[in-house]
Amino acid sequence: MTDASRAALRRTELTTTGSLAAIFALRMFGLFMILPVFAVYGTGLEGATPLLIGTAIGAYGLMQAILQIPFGMLSDRFGRRPLLLAGLLLFVAGGAVAALSDTIYGVILGRALQGAGAIASVIMALIGDVVSERHRTRAMALIGMSVGASFILALILGPVLAHWLGLSGLFWLTVVLGTLAMGVAFSVPSPQVRASEPLPARLRFRRVLGDRNLRRLDLGIMVLHLTMTASFVVLPQLLKHRLGLDLDQHSLLYLAVLVTSFLAMVPLIIAAERRGALPVKRAAVCLLIVAEVLLALAGQTLWHFVLALFVYFMAFNLLEALLPSLVGRAAPAGTRGTAMGVYSTSQFLGVFIGGQLGGALYQWVGAEAVFLGCAGLAVVWLLYLWGMGELPKLDNRVVHLGRQQDPTQAASRLRAIPGVLEAVVVAEQRLALLKVDNRELDEQALEALAGEVREPS
Repeated sequence: MTDASRAALRRTELTTTGSLAAIFALRMFGLFMILPVFAVYGTGLEGATPLLIGTAIGAYGLMQAILQIPFGMLSDRFGRRPLLLAGLLLFVAGGAVAALSDTIYGVILGRALQGAGAIASVIMALIGDVVSERHRTRAMALIGMSVGASFILALILGPVLAHWLGLSGLFWLTVVLGTLAMGVAFSVPSPQVRASEPLPARLRFRRVLGDRNLRRLDLGIMVLHLTMTASFVVLPQLLKHRLGLDLDQHSLLYLAVLVTSFLAMVPLIIAAERRGALPVKRAAVCLLIVAEVLLALAGQTLWHFVLALFVYFMAFNLLEALLPSLVGRAAPAGTRGTAMGVYSTSQFLGVFIGGQLGGALYQWVGAEAVFLGCAGLAVVWLLYLWGMGELPKLDNRVVHLGRQQDPTQAASRLRAIPGVLEAVVVAEQRLALLKVDNRELDEQALEALAGEVREPS
């Protein structure tokens, strides 16, 4: 490949990644900006109760959890762009339904329709189609940064926009954002859908669901988003009614705690890179527990809420950064995409359960029970996490076996090569899927055994 061709490929990868990040950010901003205000504005809807308000907040999470994997599979068959557009159209339709509704049930329906556009798996698959393995980690990082930025902006701007536009106006704004995202979607490439994964779907799911480390990580992301959603079923009302803060003042509070917690998180991220992610992750879960207990004990004192939210967002942002990379390390060879699909499903399931649990506890027990319940679930997560060992930083390789190789014996011979930690052979395609430690890998021995070695695509 010439230098000009490589440069063109990099430009295509960068443009595609930027477009997909913009789609993700527009959509997630529309979803997130409802979070810090709906607990207050939702009380004015006909038929509203704390439980139904929690259902409205978490309804999109249930639909995301149900449809994330089917959307990805349909995009394999019908193409990425058609499924992207279909998902965004559902998002727009759901926003319109919610904007036109005067009852809590109509808003629940609208939020469920918005969640039915489960395009996250399609975007991740399209990244895999267009972006080379060499640049894929950076592309995923950019997508993650776009989601994080939209979450932060939504918490800060949501109360201000709600003050100007009202609840119906916020939902109409999600319609506008979804329409803009559809316009961006027309600019992304529509490559020919690749052949199916080398490993059969049933085997991939069995390997992913049977891996204890992945189960720990899936439980973790579910608990993390459960606590976030449940807490925000209650928190805006406490800030308004106990502390007397107007919604525009909520924005200033979120701005202060988000910026300071992000700065405090940076040294912990550096520590995770140098000393290992697992001790830092355990520390972050402990901080999550402390934050929820502080929220339960905050009473009517502003600085107690400020301290609790500072600790909470430091833990939340740290775990959001660490967990996806740990899933990539823990996934067995040939199952990374499936592992991320199950991980995303667990995340959105946590959003739904959090909305339901937060609303139920708030209605039937009280605000403090919501925070203490979240702390208890985080303790369960910490105990389940405790037996997990540090995960090494490994690379994935796909090896084409030479015609002279017997596929039935290749796996054991590949595992015998220094640096090859896992090998799965797909005999029908004469492929071997490897997880390797590049620091110890004997490249010459690998090349001598395989007919061709390439990076996974």
